[in-house]
Amino acid sequence: MTAPTGILARPLEHAGQPAHGTLASNVHRQQLDSTELLRGGRCVEIRHNGEVYRLQATRLGKLILTK
Repeated sequence: MTAPTGILARPLEHAGQPAHGTLASNVHRQQLDSTELLRGGRCVEIRHNGEVYRLQATRLGKLILTK
């Protein structure tokens, strides 16, 4: 998986065992900075498996992902 153009991504350090067995140990995880992902806005739509999700930043600095 590659980062979209203009998005900084770097592999996360492995902290041992995957949480609750949901991730295989050979899966590459990337870390994206939310400011780069939102590109100065408060909301971005993400297409995933044919569905559109909305990632939204709240006034309190929290992130909400909705379908």
